[in-house]
Amino acid sequence: MPSLSEDSRSLKSAIPAAASDTTVLIIGGGPAGSTAAILLRQQGHQVTLLEKDHHPRFHIGESLLPANLELFERLGVAERIRAIGMPKWGAEFISPWHGRGETFEFSESWDHTHSYAYQVRRSEFDEILIRRAAEVGAEVIENCCVNQVDFLPAADGGGALIRARSDDGSMRSWRARFVLDASGRDTFLASRLGTKQRNRRHNSAALYGHYTGAERYEGKRAGNISLYWFDHGWFWFIPLADGATSVGAVVWPYYLKRRSSDLNAFLSDTIALCPPLANRLKNATLVTAVEATGNYSYESDRSHGDCYLLLGDAYAFIDPVFSSGVWLAMHSAEAGTEAIDTCLRQPERAAAALKKFDRTMRHGPRVFSWFIYRVTTPAMRDMFMNPRNILRVKEALLSVLAGDIYGNAPIWTSLRFFKGLYYTFSLLNLPRSLRAARQRRRNIQTEPLKVPVHNQ
Repeated sequence: MPSLSEDSRSLKSAIPAAASDTTVLIIGGGPAGSTAAILLRQQGHQVTLLEKDHHPRFHIGESLLPANLELFERLGVAERIRAIGMPKWGAEFISPWHGRGETFEFSESWDHTHSYAYQVRRSEFDEILIRRAAEVGAEVIENCCVNQVDFLPAADGGGALIRARSDDGSMRSWRARFVLDASGRDTFLASRLGTKQRNRRHNSAALYGHYTGAERYEGKRAGNISLYWFDHGWFWFIPLADGATSVGAVVWPYYLKRRSSDLNAFLSDTIALCPPLANRLKNATLVTAVEATGNYSYESDRSHGDCYLLLGDAYAFIDPVFSSGVWLAMHSAEAGTEAIDTCLRQPERAAAALKKFDRTMRHGPRVFSWFIYRVTTPAMRDMFMNPRNILRVKEALLSVLAGDIYGNAPIWTSLRFFKGLYYTFSLLNLPRSLRAARQRRRNIQTEPLKVPVHNQ
């Protein structure tokens, strides 16, 4: 069997005598990995979770969705998340082309019980989840970086042999029946298997930092996420409970490549291109170094194999415009653990369980990507700035924004009607739509940034 080691050697020797046995080994201790560890332990399975860093550690992606809340209860972390969270009742989209914003409240979605979510510091949020995994009995090892996975032949019992290096340089090995790749944007397995593909329909980059002293809204709107369109992409403005505000710009790669200053100055200059956002930050102070990343959107050709599953961003990532990342990651863990439990307890149903998992993994990115690919187009901006609830299309749209895409809410007919309206409005303004399409085509054909860009 081929090895997924860094030097691509084949597995030629016996399993090391010192290798530990575990049922499921999880690569990565972010939301997907920790959620999977908790759920698998609740199902009675032996779990080892390896995290290359040590929590707490900085991570972007602070905005959650209402669909997360029920899962928090199941994981036993709801009160802890509430203690660190900034209540988020909705989202505001601001368009300079319309000279105003439009607020969407989750309570207006199809299922009115999905009425709020949280903004969280990811360092705190992720640590709550990984500590909960340890609480319920998962073996959690931090500062331990996986550098080799070998899939074992059925004659040797199948499964996988995993090798990892601790920060003190020591090596450890595990034999596992299943490997869950929750390595996020590191995409450990997809990169080594050659299944990771750049998303050619959405080529973007991002730069971001945290501020203090940003202008907050009053009352119930204080925790809402604000999204600002501008000529080169869009911005996020996410208020956190401790007074900090996460601000980031998702831009076409051509724009990030033109920078001639350090990233701190470049983000400041970019914010100045969006006067409504600049006004909210006029008295704010940047308190973190600005970071940037390219190769922002990608997907894997497959979500699983006989003894491995890809979860969350290890499988695909599109764009954070609808704050879907954490929810998709955690739901993928929920679906993945259900599949693994079936494979282990009812092996005769393994193929059907993995097929169901694959459908789940493809469903979320497919639903969100239709909107993400079009969110910067003139027709979509017009529809967001002038929402109508004909045939309950606004309620269906808000259900998507709330993450309610896996439940029983009958939103799909209304969403098809919404898409029909979008195409109709695009045709009614055909010259404008064609100009925007040509510009987008030029943008996505820009050569992607090959590696993450750090402050210089």
